Amino acid sequence: MTVTTCDIAIAGAGAAGLTAAIFARAVAPEARIVALDGAPKIGAKILISGGGRCNVTHDVVTSVDFNGNPNAIAKVLRTFTVEETVAWFASMGVTLKREETGKLFPTTDRARTVLDALLRACEGVEVRTNARVSSCHPERESRDPGAWVAQGTCIEPPIPPGPSLTLGMTDGSRITASRVILATGGRSVPKTGSDGHGYAIARSLGHSTTEVFPALVPLIVEDRHWLTTLSGTSAYVELSVVAGKVLARQRGSMLLTHFGISGPAALDISRHWIAAPGARLVCNFLPGETFESLERAILEERNPRATIGSFLRGRLPERLIAALLEGGRLVRPLPGADGTSALHKLTKDERRRIIRSLVELPIPVVRDRGFDYAEVTAGGVPLSEIDLATMASRRCEGLFLCGEILDVDGRIGGYNFQWAWAGGRLAGIHAARSLHRLGV
Repeated sequence: MTVTTCDIAIAGAGAAGLTAAIFARAVAPEARIVALDGAPKIGAKILISGGGRCNVTHDVVTSVDFNGNPNAIAKVLRTFTVEETVAWFASMGVTLKREETGKLFPTTDRARTVLDALLRACEGVEVRTNARVSSCHPERESRDPGAWVAQGTCIEPPIPPGPSLTLGMTDGSRITASRVILATGGRSVPKTGSDGHGYAIARSLGHSTTEVFPALVPLIVEDRHWLTTLSGTSAYVELSVVAGKVLARQRGSMLLTHFGISGPAALDISRHWIAAPGARLVCNFLPGETFESLERAILEERNPRATIGSFLRGRLPERLIAALLEGGRLVRPLPGADGTSALHKLTKDERRRIIRSLVELPIPVVRDRGFDYAEVTAGGVPLSEIDLATMASRRCEGLFLCGEILDVDGRIGGYNFQWAWAGGRLAGIHAARSLHRLGV
């Protein structure tokens, strides 16, 4: 059996893991750092993100853009701002551009630009592919705590160094490290290597995990529902998760597909629908309008020839208007279903059915598309079990955690990458700084 020793072992070489490696190397250039990834190629998630362009971050990122403990999330985000992230990428030769939505992409519009820059910055780090960690456990032996002087300068008083950690690999080999950084990701897109095994490793080291489920995932509606006939049509909508009261609300573009709904609004609302079994998903096709405001607008329409169709034209895509009117969907089973009836001729009952169909349309979601299609994982290791100033574990000495393995998930738009950059940086810096206590 092959046994390797190193100073820092990083389990997972995705966005958070590579960031941790880069900053650890900068702090402790003399240390032996090994980054391990179970996939045959590094950075698969980076390469597929943002439609192959990699949405690096967003121009404004705050804790309200995430699900989780907002105060705890803010502590990590404050340590590495968007401006500092942009400057960091620029230092690696990657310039970013802001799009109208606030998303920041590389000016090359190629995710490969981002990944190549991260890998170049990992010079001096041993990056291994097809290296899947199967287990991790503390060793009883520890290094001599008396060696705590680097280049003739006192770094800090000697302290008990604590046990080292040994990683068991699926090929039967072992890696013993003074510090281990868990950056294994969650369960989203498991074909890239993030199959959720990192949670089992964390639990074996004393951590707990909350329930994990897909987030930023497309939603499937009832079979043969009329919305599926509009595949390829998108509309700006407001989606709400309702269970007696509104639990969550999101505005944005919704893409209709052959199976149901996708696009930013649907992806952002998905985790809230999944987290509330039995809740309904309701769509407002005219965001900003309420039942009362839309009824008032119809009643105040001055054009005597105005119809349902003409009233909606310019507000909704033509295909969507036609589908809403087809077969009396707006006013079923009342007349005027073809949209040709003048608004002023509608009865009160007809008018109100139309309005409810436009601002309170139930979308019969039956399930989500699962982890294979989810962009991120909801749930994970609670932040209360992490020292957020360093990303060090409060349960296992020598262990650090960062990235998607933690119980944090953000909206679509680069927020989850910002969490990875910020947390990975903290973990790498403090894992490396703590080596000085061991005399490395």
